[in-house]
Amino acid sequence: MSNTGTYFDPARLTTFTREIFAKAGLPDSDAAIVAEGLVKADLRGLASHGVSRIPMYLERLRRGVVNPKPEIKVARVAGAVALVDGDDGMGFIAGRRGMNEAISLAAESGIGMVGVHRSTHYGMAALYVLQAIDAGYIALAMTNSSPAIPVWGGRTTFLGAAPFAAGVPCGSHEPYVLDMAMTVIARGKIRLAAMDGKTIAEGLALDSEGRPTTDAKKAFEGVCLPFGGVKGAALSMLMDLLAGLYTGANYGGEVKSLYFDHSAPQNVGHLFIAMRPDLFISRQEFEQRADTFVDRVKDLPRAAGVDEILMPGEPEDRAERMRRRTGIPITDKVLADLQAESVRAGVPFPQWSSEPLQLS
Repeated sequence: MSNTGTYFDPARLTTFTREIFAKAGLPDSDAAIVAEGLVKADLRGLASHGVSRIPMYLERLRRGVVNPKPEIKVARVAGAVALVDGDDGMGFIAGRRGMNEAISLAAESGIGMVGVHRSTHYGMAALYVLQAIDAGYIALAMTNSSPAIPVWGGRTTFLGAAPFAAGVPCGSHEPYVLDMAMTVIARGKIRLAAMDGKTIAEGLALDSEGRPTTDAKKAFEGVCLPFGGVKGAALSMLMDLLAGLYTGANYGGEVKSLYFDHSAPQNVGHLFIAMRPDLFISRQEFEQRADTFVDRVKDLPRAAGVDEILMPGEPEDRAERMRRRTGIPITDKVLADLQAESVRAGVPFPQWSSEPLQLS
């Protein structure tokens, strides 16, 4: 089998993912949301947060630390603020509900803020700002996560990779979409490299003994390093304070490991903020100014060796357009894992190709 992977039609891969989560006990509508989120990550080139995570999520469902049928509750706690109780369900479901509530509040008050607790890992953070952009809003999405990096000056994991996402719609241009973990590289990418038996670059992680390593497996079992040193560590701390402590979720090293700890639900916290773009100027003027900003960025003098200046989110947008035509590439290891889950669940495995597809 080719080391470059195999290619799947995104629609067929989405159907398979939906069916396998429905078999795991999720209502069809919730299974569809999870499937959409995972395949969207693969379409955008973020394989670390795509269907490679299916076996891990299924294992947590099987062990009873994720509730397949949560009774999500929403409480209005202030004029434009709500709190969502995720009832230990899939983070994709609590996250979608949280951003929907923030959008509804923003439609009413101009800005909406929603805290979420008793959630779990919610996949690619960009999902939630893209959700808001599709509805016509500016958005911020914050989450805490299980310990992955040390505080500055510490040597053991305490803070999470805790990604931060932001989205700003434009007019004719693609939106600004920022999605960044507080580690030099997303921990999920180290996990994927470990699964594929690959090495990682120097300066990304330490092993369990605190030594620099390029061995992805040892790095995944050790400590990720924050980007920008003390700045990344401080931002991760902020994500934990706002998304965890502030919302009533677990915080300060309490979030259970998604990968290694099946003793109890994670109780992850999220914080969503949605804003109407026309609060200070008209929507038309906002879009014109946003497009002008992008044009100015694109026209700036380029550094040596740079062919084009790209906006945050632009590489992912291009990857998605291409993969909707050629299919989603899946590595051999992920393919084998998904086939095993297919057999275990009794869900037909989707057709795949060893070459890029030609989809319309």
